[in-house]
Amino acid sequence: MARFNILYLSSEVSPFVKVGGLADVASTFPKVLKDQNHDIRVFLPKYKAIRDRKFNLREVIRLREIKVPFGKETHTVSVKSGFIPNSKVQAYFLEYKPFFERADIYVDPNTGEGWNDNYLRFAFFSKAAFEMLKVLFWQPDIIHCNDWQSALTPHYLKTVYKDDPFFKDVRTVLTLHNLAYQGLFDASVAKEICEESIPFDEQHSGWFHGRFNFLKAGILTADILTTVSPNYAEEITGSNEYGYGLEDALTSRKDHLFGIVNGINTEEWNPQTDNYLTANYTAEDLSPKQKNRTTLIDMLKLNASAKTMIIGIISRLVIQKGMDLLLGAGNRLMELPICLIILGKGQPEIEKGLKKLADRFPGRISFTSSFNNKLAHQIEAGADAFLMPSIYEPCGLNQIYSQRYGTVPIVRRTGGLLDTVIEFNSKTGEGTGFFFKEKTPEALLNAVQRAYKCFQKPELWKKIARNGMSQDFSWEHSVEQYLQVYNTVMEEAVV
Repeated sequence: MARFNILYLSSEVSPFVKVGGLADVASTFPKVLKDQNHDIRVFLPKYKAIRDRKFNLREVIRLREIKVPFGKETHTVSVKSGFIPNSKVQAYFLEYKPFFERADIYVDPNTGEGWNDNYLRFAFFSKAAFEMLKVLFWQPDIIHCNDWQSALTPHYLKTVYKDDPFFKDVRTVLTLHNLAYQGLFDASVAKEICEESIPFDEQHSGWFHGRFNFLKAGILTADILTTVSPNYAEEITGSNEYGYGLEDALTSRKDHLFGIVNGINTEEWNPQTDNYLTANYTAEDLSPKQKNRTTLIDMLKLNASAKTMIIGIISRLVIQKGMDLLLGAGNRLMELPICLIILGKGQPEIEKGLKKLADRFPGRISFTSSFNNKLAHQIEAGADAFLMPSIYEPCGLNQIYSQRYGTVPIVRRTGGLLDTVIEFNSKTGEGTGFFFKEKTPEALLNAVQRAYKCFQKPELWKKIARNGMSQDFSWEHSVEQYLQVYNTVMEEAVV
């Protein structure tokens, strides 16, 4: 297979800066490609929170004072360099204080809304990538973009840089992580971020019902599109419910859209070596898992016996994640011999409802309003089951972590959950979890009841847990599919 030069654009990369799962993908995926001898380099903004000394960032002489034409002005930027920790993946950091030296990445803390110039900030991020490459004099085969924040990159390549010989053979891949976030702005922004010679009308790739849509511009101009699970790829082309108004644009590109499940960091999420756990364990010997269960019970002061099924939930507490279904089923769930452990932050009304529920059932429901990595690992190891009632879920990671830790997932039949969990079949003994389909509290309750019936049979429950632990969710498998996509886009370029 060919060796590729890849510039990987992401608005967040762990551990430098993280808001969501994109940061983890943008950190681990390049490491695996680098280990396979591809020259992949990461490009991201240098936000205020990214400190030079902490991450050993260095100046690069040739990347100082780069001129970036943008709109009617030319801006001067610098690009610093470092490495993703514990890897040989080089990362470039776009330093431009007027746009990125701020208290938060996406949101103005004073208003709780996105920064009012986010369209400028991330259009500039895409534009600067081209100018940085020319000064660096490094030609990628592929520029791999992620979500709306870098979705203008393919558009710029097909317009602003279409006649630039430096980029003649460069192709673009755009990964869609969540269609709900599109980078949607007033039509007036077009004159600031696009070339004046390009009219903004219904023929423009970014036109979306009279507004400017970053993601749509990327969808219509990228050479190849990927999304984070095969089932989600079907969902977003099949209905407005999942496509959020972009289903027609996606359908027009369906032959160039590939669904590839995200892998996980199998070093960080490994019950055999996880330092956060009271006791490490393997599929061959699950008995130490009970020590983690006991730790969780004691830590959170749960009233739980051996016959109590402990169900974990680690999530953003929003409607998308099915939290309204959980609230609707809460009282009836407590009629079962179960305990609920909920960890996460989100919409105030959801948090208020969960706190009220936890207060009503002390010792049965534990609610922690935060993002706590240590507790997340302890829940994955100590819980018996894991609940993800998502209304939609492009890929999802916690159902994957859960299976790796022998914690049986209970999930709604949607998106990446359908691609990564295998429904348990009591006749064959095969399967890794339990599903429900309808978006109702009753359907959620029924799935938990079915899971509990199996939980009452310890040897059967261990069988389901081991089934999950035997699944391969490593990035190596996903990277294989991405390399096939890269081959496809380069072969098409030659034709």
